[in-house]
Amino acid sequence: MATTPVATSVFETLESEVRSYCRGWPTVFESARGCHLHDEDGHAYLDFFAGAGSLNYGHNNPVLKRALLDYLERDGVTHGLDTHTVAKREFLETFQRTILAPRGLDHKVMFPGPTGTNAVEAALKLARKVKGREAIVSFTNAFHGMSLGSLAVTGNAFKRAGAGVPLVHGTPMPFDNYLDGKVEDFLWFERLLRDPGSGLNRPAAVIVETVQGEGGINVARAEWLRALAELCRRWDMLLIVDDVQMGCGRTGAFFSFEEAGIVPDVVVLSKSISGYGLPMALTLFRPELDVWEPGEHNGTFRGNNPAFVTATAALETYWADGGTEEQTLARGRQVEEALREIVAEHRRRGAEYRGRGLAWGLTFTDRGHAARICSRAFELGLLVETSGPESEVVKLLPPLTATPEELDEGLRVLARAVDETV
Repeated sequence: MATTPVATSVFETLESEVRSYCRGWPTVFESARGCHLHDEDGHAYLDFFAGAGSLNYGHNNPVLKRALLDYLERDGVTHGLDTHTVAKREFLETFQRTILAPRGLDHKVMFPGPTGTNAVEAALKLARKVKGREAIVSFTNAFHGMSLGSLAVTGNAFKRAGAGVPLVHGTPMPFDNYLDGKVEDFLWFERLLRDPGSGLNRPAAVIVETVQGEGGINVARAEWLRALAELCRRWDMLLIVDDVQMGCGRTGAFFSFEEAGIVPDVVVLSKSISGYGLPMALTLFRPELDVWEPGEHNGTFRGNNPAFVTATAALETYWADGGTEEQTLARGRQVEEALREIVAEHRRRGAEYRGRGLAWGLTFTDRGHAARICSRAFELGLLVETSGPESEVVKLLPPLTATPEELDEGLRVLARAVDETV
């Protein structure tokens, strides 16, 4: 699909050089619905990026949009700090009824600032406050956000370098299969914990993603996660699961850790919790950990009432029964089958795939292939992005609401982009 040059003068002259996604997708988008985006020149694109996982239910989902418009039309509160509002009450009641109670979870709900990194910061602060210890253990190739505390537990060297100051009190350990299965799980971690001469300060908590999205779609095995939870229990460390990108149904179940049968002490949600792409984040934690003093962690926009409205509508529409989980797993099998065929055709190039639910990655021996594939896919009308420490993974995050036909269409475009690039 041919694209016309972008009228980018105002973006290039006024907007900061820090902009990134627009460099890979050089057009000006104007409208969006479901899995589709349209630019101002009328070109259509199939979106397999879904706002970096913040649009699990697609662009401008009509059910969520109707709820939001009705709320705004009746002058519902839009900004309320952390005051009590009808919108917040309805969200909390619905979240407890549809998500927490059916899973036997009694976690308290905290509204930090409305971003994933702020929810992570709140989790780290709380863990340190509860345990009275500073050290946090994270994992190789982790990504937890761009503020300083979150960067300290992030692995990516490029992102860490942007901090401009030392990033302290974070210690990385090998993620599942980081050492290609040649070393027993947690052998090094537990040895450091046992050895008083190791130099590892006793950690307050361990933070982990069950599937590392930005790190390259690295999937932790259920048994690895169970062993990690047991390790945390034995050594009096809180277990924090960062479900910012993989939560809200991305891997099938609402929480990505459900398959492993574990119950984290702290869970971090953002991105698709609002359902509509509106800023919103939650930090969930066991009741006995709720030792905050009033206002000890706050923020002007921690009460985003329009996001509460769309979040409530999303929970009621998609999580009142098990239909969304079953559909996502079925769609995931469809994606996996297509990726299996692509890999079979390009095995000589070292093609491999990995993922869970509707989060998938495609890699090649030549690490530069991923960026070239994404670029060609854009020219053909498909939005996909790279991930991994060297941008070596083609990452697929289609909306959970994508139809089988839309998935087939996008996967055919991806296959063509691979064929023409590799």
